[in-house]
Amino acid sequence: MLNNIIWPQFGAAIDMLANALRACPEDVWDSPLTPSDPEPQYSTFWYIAYHALFWLDLYLSGTVEGFAPPPPFTLAELDPAGLLPDRVYTREELQTYLSHCRAKCQAVVQTLTNERAQQPCPFPWGTLTFAELLLYNMRHVQEHASQLNLLAIDFHATHLPGSRERYN
Repeated sequence: MLNNIIWPQFGAAIDMLANALRACPEDVWDSPLTPSDPEPQYSTFWYIAYHALFWLDLYLSGTVEGFAPPPPFTLAELDPAGLLPDRVYTREELQTYLSHCRAKCQAVVQTLTNERAQQPCPFPWGTLTFAELLLYNMRHVQEHASQLNLLAIDFHATHLPGSRERYN
């Protein structure tokens, strides 16, 4: 029964991230969204979306051991030095990754057993049960989906003809 409660909520969070990917204007894709950030390369639209998808995928695995994202993605996100991927990922690549993650998430949640839910999942930052990790993961996806949707809406509100008047 818990499976039928978790999946619609998790699926909705993933849908919000998909909406943000579709809503991002092309000229915003690789631009720092917070230029005043001391490390603006981490605040580009594509990177925030990629970051959310990478950790969604990893946390659905429950462990770093044996985890590998699908090509063309790498494990650079795990590097303690904070390495960026070696190139900007395209919208199409991230939409494909999102589809992969959605299918993986639905399968994980729908086959979740009580035993698996209670299994400890150790990460360098701490250990959670798999059930707690699923909720943490959902919140993380929702956080970045909301952030990206807000940025896309803000861009449209300030850059479309006549839009300033509507929102002021």
